[in-house]
Amino acid sequence: MITVSYILLLGLFSSAVAGQGHSSPRFRRLRREFVDEGLGRTLVSTRSAGLNEQTCTALPAAEAALLNNTSTFTFKVRTLSSLSLAWVGDGSGVLLVLTTFQVPSFTMRFGQSNLYRSEDYGKTFKDVTHLINHTFIQTEFGISISPDQSGKVILTGDVSGMGGFQLFRSQDFGLTFVPTDLPFDPLIQMLYNPADSNTLVTLSITLDLWLSEDFGATWRKIHDSACLVRWGPKNSIYFTTSNNVSCGEKGMLELRKTVDYGRNFQTIATGVYSFVLGGKFVFASIMTGMGTERMIHVSVDGGEHWNIAQLPTVNHQQFYSILTATQDMIFMHVDDPGDSGAGTIYVSGDRGVVFSKSLERHLYTTTGSDTDFTAISSLRGVYMTSVLTEDGTVETVITYDQGAKWQTLRRPHNSNCNTDTSTNRPNRCRLHIHASYSTTMRVNVPMLPLSQPNAVGLILAHGSIGDAESALFPDVYVSDDGGYTWMLALRGPHHYAILDSGGLLVAVEHTNSPVNQIKFSMDEGQCWHTYNFTADPLHFSGMDSEPGSRSMNVSLWGHRNDFSKWVVITIDFKKLLSRDCNDADYVEWLAHNADPSGSSDGCVLGYKENFLRLRKDSVCWNGRDFAITKKLSPCPCTVADYHCDFGYHRPENSSECVIQEEMKVRALELCLNGTTEQLQTSGYRKIPGNHCEGGFQPARKETDLRKMCTSDAVHSTSLQTEDRSPNTAVIVMVVIAILLTSALAGVWFVKKYICGGRFLVHRYSVMREHVEADKIEGVDDVDTQYMETGKSQIHEDSDQDLIE
Repeated sequence: MITVSYILLLGLFSSAVAGQGHSSPRFRRLRREFVDEGLGRTLVSTRSAGLNEQTCTALPAAEAALLNNTSTFTFKVRTLSSLSLAWVGDGSGVLLVLTTFQVPSFTMRFGQSNLYRSEDYGKTFKDVTHLINHTFIQTEFGISISPDQSGKVILTGDVSGMGGFQLFRSQDFGLTFVPTDLPFDPLIQMLYNPADSNTLVTLSITLDLWLSEDFGATWRKIHDSACLVRWGPKNSIYFTTSNNVSCGEKGMLELRKTVDYGRNFQTIATGVYSFVLGGKFVFASIMTGMGTERMIHVSVDGGEHWNIAQLPTVNHQQFYSILTATQDMIFMHVDDPGDSGAGTIYVSGDRGVVFSKSLERHLYTTTGSDTDFTAISSLRGVYMTSVLTEDGTVETVITYDQGAKWQTLRRPHNSNCNTDTSTNRPNRCRLHIHASYSTTMRVNVPMLPLSQPNAVGLILAHGSIGDAESALFPDVYVSDDGGYTWMLALRGPHHYAILDSGGLLVAVEHTNSPVNQIKFSMDEGQCWHTYNFTADPLHFSGMDSEPGSRSMNVSLWGHRNDFSKWVVITIDFKKLLSRDCNDADYVEWLAHNADPSGSSDGCVLGYKENFLRLRKDSVCWNGRDFAITKKLSPCPCTVADYHCDFGYHRPENSSECVIQEEMKVRALELCLNGTTEQLQTSGYRKIPGNHCEGGFQPARKETDLRKMCTSDAVHSTSLQTEDRSPNTAVIVMVVIAILLTSALAGVWFVKKYICGGRFLVHRYSVMREHVEADKIEGVDDVDTQYMETGKSQIHEDSDQDLIE
């Protein structure tokens, strides 16, 4: 389920399509600015000249087929209105649109909302505002859709002028709604349990934690003073609590957990600044020492046991950022000293504790949380990001093996670039992909790189060839093999989308002039055709299609010159195709075999993958039931299947792991599961998720030194109820203080006398508190991170998470 938000403010209409890969519904705003000019062109039978060498097949009947399958609907809204839309279910064709006009005041907000419903993928709509009794729906709550495709919908209505809030609940894809009075004023959206959409949790404006087990019909308060709440696996709820201090006093919070819907609680950490759930990991940012530093603690068993992440120490001006976390590993950015705007990426082992150096000079803005780090969902193990070169330029690098090795992108074969080496600019012809950093720098990039799991190997992205001079005019590039090779597809910036599992690509030019033209390709971006979808051009604002990239319908949102009339034009491309695809339309394709060096031969992360992919010359429909077909075969282990172990690194242009200079005179010790362990290693550690067999097998063993190495801040208590007397609470606090003092002394002893003065922990800055945890890949939570300021925040699209 995906939720898309369109915001009209002072005559601008902006849209955002939710990111992929998360189980919870998204509600985002992404403000877009129109900075270039252009006009639509008439239907043509060939793509724009000069992009590719082959001749494209004409589509003489395309215009007539598309004209008969283009629908237009106009929403009459006020100038300062917002428009939110949400798809309900998978393949249901149901789209809900909520328009909201509101005027803020000092005591309450007044507004008006209208609800529209479509059952045919946005081709036609019905005004169903009467189903919500014409109630004002607050913009920040919007439309909340259950993540299990069950058709459950919640709208949160503000009836504060009449005594509070109401929920409008639907279990039939928005066909009917049941109003329910809330016994509290909500601070955040209702959060669905990913394992059971009938169970909801939320926070009130008084920071009480409320839970419903019957889809919002009845509610009970389960805890006081909750600051941040998230659903965990197996019906668990994680939250921080303030315990007689303000939620703003980060670093003095407790992290608590309940596995029985609030009947019993377990304190799993104290001294907490923030926490994040990602993959199988729980991360807690913990204050330590004199309260001027923080360190990350990691748990893989839901907080029962914790370990300190083993990373280089940083000073108070640096920070750490979790770039992504999967079930296998973590990518962690460690900031360089001196506000350089760069740092080092480290990758973890499968326990999330031991880290290895992966990439140096990784670009990361010093003024915010913007990084180009992008997970490519269309091929396993592939990530892209940007580095700062030694001469200060920005350069895109890519890894195909989960960070074991990074390399620059190859020059697109159809790019026009001056390769004259006499200019003393050897990097001039390299391709640079524009992502979040470019948008921060206000480069004319309307969309971030796009890939979909069901469109194997396909990537669409804005890029430029060469240095900063060409970066001002980015074009659209396409890769069909997971980033090994690239092709210039469209001149200039565009909005784009992937449809029919990669069988259809669509794009609209990014311009500040009215448009009436959409471009489409049925061969993965080699040939593009154009279609004029309206005789009355509109100011284009955004493009949307049903989540999952399986649909053949795309909706274009915008407004006419009269800003009070917003228009959605939906185009059904299915009629362009005369038949469904059959077996003859697919060809076998070996992933990861496009490396020109031929070193991998498709063996990446220990095995080969052979896919069946649609032939580029097959004009047919994959269909909604299309499923990826692949065959796996294991590979023998090589050095490339290993990261360098803790304390080791690979010198430049070398595949051998050698010990770091500062480690040659020290034993490699670390703290795991309450004991100090000394590592006896050959310097190699198999990449998490790697399934190679036999071949290169370096020896490695661990020796338990039987020495305690206890954290001074993280602990677990037995399950207990909340019924405590004040005297008991005082006694508990005194005991905890004594235990913490003893633990501090123990840690100091281990650090000074056992670890030789070197205590390898992950320390955190207190200088960048405004950039706290956004989101990471695989987080079992909604995007919106609710801070302790009493306001809900809606974050922009990103693949990163910053835990200072």
